Amino acid sequence: MNTRRISRDGTALLHRLREPLPPRPEQCGFCGRDLPPGHRHLVDVEERALACACTACGLLFRQSGTVAGRFRTVPDRYLHDPDGELDDQAWSVLGIPVGTAFLLRNAVLDRLLAFYPGPAGATESELDQETWDRALGASRLAAALEPDVEALLVRRTHDGVACFLVPIDVCYELVGRLRRCWHGFDGGAEARAELDAFFRRLTDRSGPLPAAVTA
Repeated sequence: MNTRRISRDGTALLHRLREPLPPRPEQCGFCGRDLPPGHRHLVDVEERALACACTACGLLFRQSGTVAGRFRTVPDRYLHDPDGELDDQAWSVLGIPVGTAFLLRNAVLDRLLAFYPGPAGATESELDQETWDRALGASRLAAALEPDVEALLVRRTHDGVACFLVPIDVCYELVGRLRRCWHGFDGGAEARAELDAFFRRLTDRSGPLPAAVTA
């Protein structure tokens, strides 16, 4: 059998070929530019989907005249209302069957929607206007909510009901995190720990709702 000695350079090449390739950076869905971690997202309101965007494209869609178009830039505000916490009665009126949900207004469909994270993603449920008004009519966070691009992220624990106004992409980030660690019927200890850590970060990042904030 004939054999051939592999050169030192060839050996190094084989090692590189065996190593996993570094993850390719995400690209802007509009200009194709490579994006850093923490880049902005836009909501495609017709397809109800998120699109990655560079800073320039994100700013373009925030300019006057483009807000009402197909793509809307996801804001980056994180708010809570220390004087307007949700209570158990509001939670009961909403009829949320699990401990965590996010609520939003879809302007294109003219619907109020609730989403429940779980092992298969997010389960969608429609809310009627009367239910929304009874539960959230007095909520300044709900009044400040921007349709399609922001949501109320709520969680009920033995300490009460936590409620934050957050960018919609943060909600889908939470959905993805829980899918990766969900076990059993209720998610298990790992999912609960993930939720605890996630809401601690929200608490640290969010600021109080200013007196005159509107959507």
